[in-house]
Amino acid sequence: MESNLHSPERRLIELRIEHGDLDAMIDRANDQNPLDELLMRRLKKRRLGLRDEMTRIERILTPDEPA
Repeated sequence: MESNLHSPERRLIELRIEHGDLDAMIDRANDQNPLDELLMRRLKKRRLGLRDEMTRIERILTPDEPA
């Protein structure tokens, strides 16, 4: 059970959820007036970092195809 809590598959799911939450937060922030540019940059940078981490985990989970 403990190993399942820290599995790459579970981490990938958590990252996807957080990425979706950030997308929604960015959309809401875009609708606000005045727009907080610093907040938007931070949110977008965090979203990009999550995307990079998801890609890294997906590469680990997907075996390379033989050439």
